[in-house]
Amino acid sequence: MLSWTELEALTDFNIDRVNGPTNSQSRLRLFGHSESDVRVTLYRDNHAWCPYCQKVWLWLEEKQIPYRIDKVTMFCYGTKESWYKRKVPSGMLPALALDDRLITESDDILMALEQAFGPLGWSMEDAKVIPLRRLERLLFRAWCSWLCYPRSSVRAEQNNRERFVAVVAEVEKALASTPGPYFLEEFSVVEPVFTPYVERMNASLYYYKGYSLREENPRLKDWFAAMESRPTYRGTQSDFHTHVHDLPPQMGGCYENGEPQMLANKARVDNGPWDGLPEVMYPEPETSRQEALQRAIKHYKNMTRVNPMEDGAFDEALRCALTLMMTGEACTPPPGSDVGLRYLRDRVNVPRDMSIYAARRFREALEATAALAGDGQGPPIPLQHRRDQDPANFRPSEMAS
Repeated sequence: MLSWTELEALTDFNIDRVNGPTNSQSRLRLFGHSESDVRVTLYRDNHAWCPYCQKVWLWLEEKQIPYRIDKVTMFCYGTKESWYKRKVPSGMLPALALDDRLITESDDILMALEQAFGPLGWSMEDAKVIPLRRLERLLFRAWCSWLCYPRSSVRAEQNNRERFVAVVAEVEKALASTPGPYFLEEFSVVEPVFTPYVERMNASLYYYKGYSLREENPRLKDWFAAMESRPTYRGTQSDFHTHVHDLPPQMGGCYENGEPQMLANKARVDNGPWDGLPEVMYPEPETSRQEALQRAIKHYKNMTRVNPMEDGAFDEALRCALTLMMTGEACTPPPGSDVGLRYLRDRVNVPRDMSIYAARRFREALEATAALAGDGQGPPIPLQHRRDQDPANFRPSEMAS
């Protein structure tokens, strides 16, 4: 088992969070501009769970508009900051300050940004874009009807599936109408409009319904691949484990159909193996383990404080897992470590904590080390809220990110 000093020597992972690749930890994005050029402040959620925040975030990153980021707590995982409620009494996210103007509602935000900085390919109000925006809302409603209501009968479940699949066929048709992989002739505002919920559909239907959106629809498969070729999307992209557990309190519930494929998918997302899940297809960066280690080192004191294990035992167990991740050498952790390590495994978030491949390697090491101690599980992930993810527990370190 390596010491913290020895572990620190195994990673030099670092990125420029101001001018470098899209990332979740940034507080300021300049893209080579001066800070005096900043006219925009984006108010988005701490955990990068909000789909409407992702829509605006991706648009700003693609257009490379200099902006600041102020992070706000969502109702589902903590207490809304009083300073934000003074700005936005409803507390809803996202919000955006453009010069001296505060704008809410993601579509209104994008239209205001278009007026100030020009459209992303095509305008939100272009004749080509409006029908696609309507299609995205139709897809959203069909998804909600299938995912967010308990199954009343086998036939009702099948009807909801068929309605969703019928709308997906319309999406496939729209994608097939262009020569490339995007909804229009090239990447445009339509991609940030579709991305947040299509990403969440891909995760939630795989886990709760046994349906693989990405694998069963060739045009969407190509669209996902094209999106993953863009560093902007990779920096905002989440994974199945994060989405399926952050959605229930946001959506008012997500309901399993209990079918064999669904149960197999659920077990795999929760417990691994994670390699091969249809959540990401771009090649793994060589730095994924170094990234995971750097983030664990940065936040291990906070992770220790909130873990159900005693501090000293968890510190040792975590170092066992990180040693395995970096060297391949298994170390037997202290008794009872299975509970503490799996508690952490279940609360690693993408992209809040690290990128998707880094999280895979970290979860793998946590699970493999936990298995050496036993089959105990940590406290279950809540369904009605996510107060177990209250950012107040991490704010001192997060502010220094």
